[in-house]
Amino acid sequence: MYELEQHRNLSLILVGNEQVLKKTLAENGAEVGDRLRIQHASETIEMHESPSRALRNKKDSSMRVAIDLVRNGKANACVSAGNTGALMATARFVLKMLPGIDRPAICSTMPGIEGQKTHLLDLGANVDSSSDHLFQFAVMGAELTSAVNNKKNPTVALLNVGAEEIKGNDRVKQAATLLSDSHLNYVGFVEGNDIYGGKVDVIVCDGFVGNIALKSSEGVAEFLLQNAKTEFSKTLYGRLAAIICMPVLKAIRRKIDPRRYNGASLLGLRGIVVKSHGSADKISFAHAIEEAMVEVEKNVPERISSELERLFPEG
Repeated sequence: MYELEQHRNLSLILVGNEQVLKKTLAENGAEVGDRLRIQHASETIEMHESPSRALRNKKDSSMRVAIDLVRNGKANACVSAGNTGALMATARFVLKMLPGIDRPAICSTMPGIEGQKTHLLDLGANVDSSSDHLFQFAVMGAELTSAVNNKKNPTVALLNVGAEEIKGNDRVKQAATLLSDSHLNYVGFVEGNDIYGGKVDVIVCDGFVGNIALKSSEGVAEFLLQNAKTEFSKTLYGRLAAIICMPVLKAIRRKIDPRRYNGASLLGLRGIVVKSHGSADKISFAHAIEEAMVEVEKNVPERISSELERLFPEG
């Protein structure tokens, strides 16, 4: 398997129906060994199932078994492309929250204009967040950025309907006050068109806004790629121009390819859980695994916990 060949320190545990997994491995020329094992799970959580039902009725689901492996110390991280709500509920129930964190947040990397990377959170875990939750998201996002990007004192901003202090709802304004009074490198409000500007390291919002921003971005990227392909193929001159522009087009495609940014972290848990896109191909899923590897190497949950203890020593 590609990931095992690229990362010699990596070992994988595939969780699911053992017979199906063995057949799939054989079809792809892979074998079970010291670095590639199978953990049988008899149940599957479907994408349409409610989180509460999955948590209550499917205790031997591949998702539950995988997260149990993390809790029991048999795996360092869980990577799943399954039902997001069920993954969040199961991870929260099994792993529990870090002290000082009320709710987990989904965080992912967004590409910048000149190669910079911005962490955006929350991307859908909490559709109704208080100012305190937004502050907690900011702390977690800053620690994640500091750890995985080796960036000291990363800049933090709140996503808002305008950059002026008078704009926004009460929760965003209250969160701005909390951040302004904190140790974080808070730089104020940013707007939606700043997400890809690369000028801020961490952008914080509630899950309702963040999920819409993410899905809109994915739609725009697909729209641009498909329209460029259509326009270049319309005429002979267009096809000739496409050949000349091919290196530039490929570079742009690589930069905005969602597969390169697959792997959203579920921050705030007492363990590492990474959510992959449900339609991920092998390249996308490999990036999600690599995100989990970096978070394991950098001890992200421990770093967040230490920072929270420093901020709230009596919490």
